Amino acid sequence: MLTSLTIRNIVLIEQLLIDFRSGFLTLTGETGAGKSILLDSLGLALGGRSDSSLVRKGAEQAAVTAEFQLKKDHAALALLKEQGLEAEDILVLRRVLTPDGKSRAFINDQTVSVGLLKHIGALLVEIHGQFDTHGLFDIGTHRGLLDDYAGIDAAPLQKTWEAWQSAERHLKQAREDAERARADEEYLRHVVAELDELKPEEGEEERLAQRRDTMKQQEFLLSAYAEAWEAISGEDGAELSILRASKVLDRLGSRAPLELNGVVEAMDRAAAELQSAVGQLEAMQRGLETEGESAEAVEDRLYALRAAARKHGCRADELPALRETLAAKVGLIDRSGEVLKRLEAEVARTRGAYI
Repeated sequence: MLTSLTIRNIVLIEQLLIDFRSGFLTLTGETGAGKSILLDSLGLALGGRSDSSLVRKGAEQAAVTAEFQLKKDHAALALLKEQGLEAEDILVLRRVLTPDGKSRAFINDQTVSVGLLKHIGALLVEIHGQFDTHGLFDIGTHRGLLDDYAGIDAAPLQKTWEAWQSAERHLKQAREDAERARADEEYLRHVVAELDELKPEEGEEERLAQRRDTMKQQEFLLSAYAEAWEAISGEDGAELSILRASKVLDRLGSRAPLELNGVVEAMDRAAAELQSAVGQLEAMQRGLETEGESAEAVEDRLYALRAAARKHGCRADELPALRETLAAKVGLIDRSGEVLKRLEAEVARTRGAYI
């Protein structure tokens, strides 16, 4: 209940404190006595529209404070708690207004928005005038009125309602999914079979692309090794050239000068080094040639993955997830009766709890 109203510098009122007793109270007076000023002041404290004309002439600011005594389970206290504001059974609403029309709002001396003040005020006071019965016409109040009349704790009732509505939504969605799945059953089974045959793996496209690049590099190396081997061991290679040179020098026999011995030794060393180089080149070639699948196989697999991705409008990495999604829809077709029966039972259970 409203226990007091303090007014400072509102219109003609310099300062006024009104204490209200419990029970029915009446303010009477002739036209112009100031009854409407009191109601305007209370409305200002409750978050009503501010008007600079309310500020008393010559005053720097006007202020209205309304104090309420509430029950511990009052909805206004619950709302304040949700907003993280401290609130006890004594609630003080205060509004400060300046001559330029600006205003500030306070609840228990804590600064709040005017919107929150208005929301709290609507939970505390209902004003009815000759043409103002908005409280009864506002559908937002109807459920609370009904719950109060029935003596119902609204919180658990709301939970049972939400559980029922959630079950209804799941059932509706499952029926729509099953209907769509049945309409596309042949297509779904065909696509799942194709993807099962393809067996795409997450990250496979990147691995294949890297493998392809590696194999291209290997092909380049093999070509270079082969060219080097030909230069050393081919018909016109260095190895045979040295061999022919050695035979020419051998034919000199005893006529060869002593200085030629150094040349022959150098050629022998060169021949040995060339043979070692040829052996290493051949070993490196064999190592590259025996490293698994062919470049053609890798290219074919990469092409198949990307073709499937284009067909289904997704990335290659998404093909495994697509297969699982479509397989789940096929499974829904196969289990639709069981699933719908279970969801229908859940709807019946939650509806029964609500009723």
